[in-house]
Amino acid sequence: MKTRITTCMFLFLIIFASCSKKEGTVAARQPSPAPAPTLTIGFSIDTLAIERWQRDMNVFINKVKELGADVIVQNAGNSIEEQNRQLMYLMERTDAIVVLPKDASSITESVQKIKAKGIPVISYDRLTLNADIDLYMTIDSEKVGEEMASHMQRHSNGTNWYCILGPQDDYNMTLILDGITRIVRNSPVKINHIFHTENWNYDLSYQEMVRILKDDVFPDAIICGNDAVAASVIQAISRYYPDIHIPVCGQDADISACQYIVQGKQDFTIYKPIIQLAELAAECAVNLAKGLPLPTATLRTSFINNGYANIDTIWLEPVYVDKYNIDKVIIESGFHSAASVYKN
Repeated sequence: MKTRITTCMFLFLIIFASCSKKEGTVAARQPSPAPAPTLTIGFSIDTLAIERWQRDMNVFINKVKELGADVIVQNAGNSIEEQNRQLMYLMERTDAIVVLPKDASSITESVQKIKAKGIPVISYDRLTLNADIDLYMTIDSEKVGEEMASHMQRHSNGTNWYCILGPQDDYNMTLILDGITRIVRNSPVKINHIFHTENWNYDLSYQEMVRILKDDVFPDAIICGNDAVAASVIQAISRYYPDIHIPVCGQDADISACQYIVQGKQDFTIYKPIIQLAELAAECAVNLAKGLPLPTATLRTSFINNGYANIDTIWLEPVYVDKYNIDKVIIESGFHSAASVYKN
């Protein structure tokens, strides 16, 4: 009997010790740290009606997500009022904002409100004027104008040039025109007429080209604000003078422009490394949101005065593209496929 009692007590002690050990293990377990809140980056874009901006947006979104952040895109549909309203929407929901302004000076007040909340703002491809932006990043638009003018001098035998550009409220058009003017200033070339296509309305650029063709002075060259404007110009020429070639150029390396170049309808375009630009904008926005340095070690940087202050600026270089280097610059880089460029 005594042996049975002793055995029972021994088993009880083992069970008690085991339970105590388990309870001690539970008590010692530390709670898992809460996951870091996900950053959200805003992208305010003036319109998606242009092929170029659709590509920028897609590249930007993919890169932001690759960097582990969320993204909210707002398309203003070419409306200044809508873009300002959307910026206020983004202000309440994001940690950094990248903005492609419709008008260089139309979002000043909105930007100031955003900055008052401590949210970084990057001006993308178009400079925002009179506002406290953290960074301006773009392809060098003055260099675009210089490339257009210098190469057009090789493509055109005449000196009577016309410029059909984008809207005046797009500050890049001012910079492009500055570059063109700098190149032709001491040459025989005369810029006979400058037309600004309001709201990038390509019906207007088409109508303007028709008017020019019906004028007494025939153009020797047409420099266009982008490739979509150039396409409308080429359509007008093809309709009224299908057997006459007038040198035409644009910028952005749109797929239609690349096709026109290999067909001989457009002389050249200025390729802008927008994949690099959009990915870099995503990286800069995420870094600013985290309070980290910008990834600019290997880039060309400087300052530009936007009427408010000297703004840190990142410049990427444009590239001239014609039928002789289109395979290397456009196809080998993956910007467009050979099948799409040589489709027709």
